[in-house]
Amino acid sequence: MAEPTQQKYADKRRSRRAKIAKPLRVRPSEPRDEHFEDLPISVNASKEGIYFHTRRSGYYKGMRVFVTFPFSSAHDPMNCEYVGEVVRVESLPNGRFGVALHLSMTLNYGAGAPPGSITRA
Repeated sequence: MAEPTQQKYADKRRSRRAKIAKPLRVRPSEPRDEHFEDLPISVNASKEGIYFHTRRSGYYKGMRVFVTFPFSSAHDPMNCEYVGEVVRVESLPNGRFGVALHLSMTLNYGAGAPPGSITRA
């Protein structure tokens, strides 16, 4: 049986989610938001989104963020950074929050793309 959250949001998803626990880095992209660097572990991910749990309470629906997924270190040339938007924030037990992100575009900094190139996710 599907969880209530999955049933509630399943109609908005275009691609299947895979349960995958990988580190990611999340930073705000708007100057008006207080700067932070959150390093949570993903709960699940798809081609167009990521869901994770965090103790950080500053996320809000519509917040635009930079997301590096998967993340190993700031200087790893294999990092892939995305521009994303928070589409859901859920209160969880023990002061935690569930955050769902929609990935809107990829920022390719790697050797396979010209410097500063941007592609849609």
